[in-house]
Amino acid sequence: MAPAPQSATGTGTHVGTGPGTDGATLSGCVTVRLWAAARAAAGRAEVELEVPGEVTVAWVRDAVVRRFADRSRLGEVLAVCSALVGEQPVGRADPGRVPVRPGDTVEFLPPFAGG
Repeated sequence: MAPAPQSATGTGTHVGTGPGTDGATLSGCVTVRLWAAARAAAGRAEVELEVPGEVTVAWVRDAVVRRFADRSRLGEVLAVCSALVGEQPVGRADPGRVPVRPGDTVEFLPPFAGG
């Protein structure tokens, strides 16, 4: 069995208890990739977020905005972005209902002009 991945704080992934997870909640990190205008608004291309367990795309988006609270344009840009969880587009699904698990990668892609 492979060792547990390390979180951004070096505490590793651990198992606890929590609601809606059959008694187990894995905490860890989510990698967030920001593209084009989202990258420009945040001032960086990638962010590692600590998550308490399974969260949603909306939770991740809001956490990125909080992390970069001094970047006033970021919230506006992320609000119009398409999102991917892993390689799966969120599409028209409610971001508050799309699950994101520790270890996932979430990408925010602003609309692009052209084709």
